[in-house]
Amino acid sequence: MANRRTFLRTMMAGAVGAGAGSPSPGFGAAGTRVAPSDRVCVGMIGAGLIGTRHLIDFTAQPDVDVVAIAELSPARMQAARARTEGRAEAVTDFRRMLDRKDIDAIVVSTPDHWHALMTVMACAAGKDVYVEKPLTHVVREGDWMVSAATRHQRIVQVGTQQRSGRHYQRAKALLREGHLGDIRHVHVRSTRNIVPGFTRPVDDPQLTPEAWDMWLGPAPSVPFDPRRALYHFRWYWDYSGGQTTNLLAHDLDIVQWMTDAMPRRVSAFGQRRSLQGFGETPDAFEATYEFPGFLLTWSNSEVSAGRWRGLEIGGTKGTLTISRAGFEIIPDATIPAEDQIPRVEFAGRPAAAATPRTEAIKDDGYEQVRDQFVPHVRDFLEAIKSRRPPVSDLASAQRTATACHLANVAMRVGRVVRWDVAANDVVGDPAASALLTKAYRAPWDRELLAIVPGATLAPAAPRSSASVGGEGRL
Repeated sequence: MANRRTFLRTMMAGAVGAGAGSPSPGFGAAGTRVAPSDRVCVGMIGAGLIGTRHLIDFTAQPDVDVVAIAELSPARMQAARARTEGRAEAVTDFRRMLDRKDIDAIVVSTPDHWHALMTVMACAAGKDVYVEKPLTHVVREGDWMVSAATRHQRIVQVGTQQRSGRHYQRAKALLREGHLGDIRHVHVRSTRNIVPGFTRPVDDPQLTPEAWDMWLGPAPSVPFDPRRALYHFRWYWDYSGGQTTNLLAHDLDIVQWMTDAMPRRVSAFGQRRSLQGFGETPDAFEATYEFPGFLLTWSNSEVSAGRWRGLEIGGTKGTLTISRAGFEIIPDATIPAEDQIPRVEFAGRPAAAATPRTEAIKDDGYEQVRDQFVPHVRDFLEAIKSRRPPVSDLASAQRTATACHLANVAMRVGRVVRWDVAANDVVGDPAASALLTKAYRAPWDRELLAIVPGATLAPAAPRSSASVGGEGRL
């Protein structure tokens, strides 16, 4: 490969350089010698559950040097640096990473409300970005991310790792070849039973007042509350969209990636009645999406585990069920419509040899880390070097995030929301459109507007005691 840094400088055409002053020649994790021009220097932001997973996977690559880690929890920072044998610089302000000219790429593994701004700022600093899903906290943040990445010619890989799975790619090809016939129904279901709810923090984050202020970032200022921090941030509207953006994002991304479709109408209902612990987001949620040609339902329960969960795609020839472990296509039998009319005797008609409408296929034995996470890291690294789009590119990931957010918007306004793809906006519903953006707390609003001057932020809203206290109901 030609000298990557020279190539990048040519591609940047005057933008901020991605890295001068590379480390001296070294060996990768597997003992393979990698030339300095082929190495990628990476900074990690966040060392929680998914951040640690990424730290493990990136440090295992023979052409990666993890040179800095940004983390606010002292215990998590200590554990993360130990995985680099103390070589990575420890920082509490991620902006120090952005100032380093030797860092090529940033990995963002933070709570959702930070994803967009950190990506925008990293792109402006000349860094490529691997950002976890959900891509955004509100719809408009995705537009700002696309603007920054395009302007600064940055590679952005989104953490929807299933796209890198070989069996997902094979299933996509089969669907597009018509193996399922016309796609008409899609069902996504995620359930568990956590009654009576979460009642204590995962761990003591040990955050100083300054660290808590940084953790909040652009989110509204609230007194320190350890229940809002590690892991449980997902159940508060200030930082996340609940399970609809946390879990639906994975499977809805696969559906939209396979079909290249966006929903036109969305309806949704949510309740929070059975969980007595802390949090605000629904414990029961049902949404229906109308796509051109098919319907999709999203069912989520935090209070009833049920017997089935996952992704099911139904076509006129058969049904595809797919997960991180594999997929199966179950063909429908070719039975004349007239033979499916019930009889007075409620007895079945004489059995006849039924021809399957498509071929039955089962492809399993896959592992999430080995077959999806690690290939996703490799795809990102190869995209950095070649400047080709990654498999989970920013523009398509923004469409996934938008669709997830629309379900929450429909629930909150209490009516069907219509989406105009060309206008990139809700149709005829100012209250719903207002929920596509949000306020940013100072000074982070100025950081955003300095990079994306056209960004439209919402005015800061007064805080209610219910939303601050963490016991809010929908």
